[in-house]
Amino acid sequence: MMVTLPQPRAMQIFLLLILTLTIRLTSSSPPLDPVACSDGMSDCTVTNANGYFPDRSICRAASAVYPRTEEELVAAVAEAAAAKRKVKVATRYSHSFTKLTCPGGRDGTLISTRWLNRTVRIDAEKRLLTVESGMVLRDLIQVAAAAGLCLPSSPYWSAVTVGGLLATGAHGSSLWGKGGAVHEHVVGVRIVTPAPASEGFAVVQEIGADHPDLDAVKVSLGVLGVISQVTLALEPLFKRSVTFVTRDEPSDLAEQVAAWGGLHEFGDVAWLPHQRKVIYREDNRVDVSTPGNGLLDFPAFWSLPAHEIVAARVEEERLEEVNGGTNAAARCSAARRSAEALDRLGRGYTNDGVSFTGYPVVGYQHHMQASSACVDSPEDGVESACFWDPRLRGPSLYNPAFSVALSKAPSFLADVRRLRDLNPSAFCVLHGAMGVSMRFVRASSAYLGKPEDCVAVDVAYYRSRTGGVPRAHADVVDELEQMALRKYGAVPHWGKSRNFAFDGAIARYPKAGAFLEVKERYDPDGIFSSEWSDQVLGIKGSPCVVEKGCAIEGLCVCSEDSHCAPELGYFCRPGKVYAEARVCRYEAGATLVNDEL
Repeated sequence: MMVTLPQPRAMQIFLLLILTLTIRLTSSSPPLDPVACSDGMSDCTVTNANGYFPDRSICRAASAVYPRTEEELVAAVAEAAAAKRKVKVATRYSHSFTKLTCPGGRDGTLISTRWLNRTVRIDAEKRLLTVESGMVLRDLIQVAAAAGLCLPSSPYWSAVTVGGLLATGAHGSSLWGKGGAVHEHVVGVRIVTPAPASEGFAVVQEIGADHPDLDAVKVSLGVLGVISQVTLALEPLFKRSVTFVTRDEPSDLAEQVAAWGGLHEFGDVAWLPHQRKVIYREDNRVDVSTPGNGLLDFPAFWSLPAHEIVAARVEEERLEEVNGGTNAAARCSAARRSAEALDRLGRGYTNDGVSFTGYPVVGYQHHMQASSACVDSPEDGVESACFWDPRLRGPSLYNPAFSVALSKAPSFLADVRRLRDLNPSAFCVLHGAMGVSMRFVRASSAYLGKPEDCVAVDVAYYRSRTGGVPRAHADVVDELEQMALRKYGAVPHWGKSRNFAFDGAIARYPKAGAFLEVKERYDPDGIFSSEWSDQVLGIKGSPCVVEKGCAIEGLCVCSEDSHCAPELGYFCRPGKVYAEARVCRYEAGATLVNDEL
């Protein structure tokens, strides 16, 4: 069905398309494996679900292996350790935006956990589930539910492997109980690490709940070894009740957001700054006798026809090009329509698995916590796909995330509001139905987990498919991020943020030294390390890449005009609310004289 639409940005078009389609697609080309080799096992490349990393690179490796048993996994690590060859682990869908899966140089080995995806054992009486690290979250959820158990909290995207989500500290939203991070429910790990020749070059270390190294292993960034198996402590399967309430932005927004996580077990908040609206998620567990068989199938994860995905990108790029991307009226109108469309869709919830009839939506946890519809269907020759599939020249987005300490969140949000008030329409560049998305995560015992109870902030916005091309109102979003990271000491999401966000970030983790001590014991030759991981961990160098146009790509914070795009009218300027920020700002009519303003 062909649909003619106005000029919304890609994600707004996407939601409007879904709203107008009368028949849901039942097939979709699942994403390609991020590992590709010329002959199946050698001369390989690795990337992520978007098709390239923040610096637009695709990493190379000499070989790839696909172990199917722990014994084969040990053999793969031993072979690499004996040769002192770099190794990185790649997961089935590899959604991490950062370069954690890149081995050092072209001579490394990629170990894929694609076939390490089985249930090892389940003890319903003790509420323990052990799975291999390549199992995808959606499968873990279903296995647990079949035994009457559930994972209390998880990311909202279910096509992530257990090993991958642990490595990056992935989370849902909760300040209750153990909190929203999946790794807080880990009580055991089997990890394969390098070893001396006398021990066969590789060993399996079994890390139990009382082992002092568990707090290093459960958020590892993949630099300690290869996780083979994970044991999780689960809870009896429960129901939850979800209601979304949209309200006008209150004068005490900052205080309300800070308090929301304490009021609702799985609550979150979406602030739409331009619309001056706030969407509150009232989400709590209820007695299993409560009527309801609700289901979450989030629209952003539905499959779409390929030609509509491409059309969405064409419109997205056209809107960016109009008047230097300053066509505020069209952009803001699209943002409003996007939010309204998602509301009419019940934000992906149905009351009975088929239709949405209103809130509250009540359902079992395994039906309500996460979804990933577009990766579950059989191949259809890319007639349809997830909207981000790199085989189609569709939408391309940045989706950085960072966590601000709960105690500092009111001041941070007050600053963002001041920034908004200077130019409200500039905030329409943020995803219209998502805006400034905020979840809640408890402080973690993990060395690289959240240092404090925090508000985890996500934003999403346009990314050009051509390097060095500025974004509309890039200065506003970049100031928001720098404000969070540099003024309020936020920590970046290990798997989402752009390069500049990691510069000096490791110093904000009080137990980073303890993590590095474990790393030195587990992998003294650094075969699981790379230039990127060393930079992120503060071992050697900086993750920032300082070169022409680097601030446009988020590879650096600008310190001179050449880091922006002065030839296109974008110059390095101070922030408007956070004066210490340095952002690329469009200045209409500005010209260069002898390469200087």
